Amino acid sequence: MGADTTTTASNVLVLLGPPGAGKGTQARLLEEQLGLVQLSTGDLLRAAVRDGTAAGLAADKVMKAGDLVSDAIVMEILEERLEQSDVARGVILDGFPRTSAQAEALDALLARHGMSVGAAVALTVDDNAMVERVSGRATCAICGEGYHDQFKPPAKPDTCDVCDGGPLTRRADDNAQTVIARLQAYHAQTAPLIDHFENRGVLRRVDAMGPIPEIAGSLGNVVKALNS
Repeated sequence: MGADTTTTASNVLVLLGPPGAGKGTQARLLEEQLGLVQLSTGDLLRAAVRDGTAAGLAADKVMKAGDLVSDAIVMEILEERLEQSDVARGVILDGFPRTSAQAEALDALLARHGMSVGAAVALTVDDNAMVERVSGRATCAICGEGYHDQFKPPAKPDTCDVCDGGPLTRRADDNAQTVIARLQAYHAQTAPLIDHFENRGVLRRVDAMGPIPEIAGSLGNVVKALNS
């Protein structure tokens, strides 16, 4: 892989947060408002397989064999994406890295490109409130717009406002018992990552329990500080 990139060296933002903390929503807002590019490893993996890149072909072979894609392949897919010109203003890594090993590999990858994580933002949550938040989620089956029974209900029950009538669906695992287990797993898995980024002086904490615009404003301030 070549090491040429035009991405601002420190303008790599990592979003850490449990399921339902709003990482995807906030990443989309940062894309729209500040011109950053959201990079989700799941989306990158599917795109690499679809486009037939070298890493995508390797991933496709592994998945067809019923195995998990290795960290090495994930990092190669991420590196392919970082070499594209549209990431020049900066990128948001949504929910990645997930382990200490991935964080170390990410540091090495970025260093090869003269880049680094400018900030890793831990979206802090109240676990009990998160159970209520996640349990009420719904998504349009057509356009993917997200809704919530309490915080963002559609104008018409079970019907999308955006695409004029798309049906809303709910994930089978968005129930209280499953959400509690996922939160416990997240905290156990993420604790070493918090230490990793805190030791590097790039950890920031943002309260993720407030209104969406308020959280977006806090994240926007973090990004603007990277460019100051």
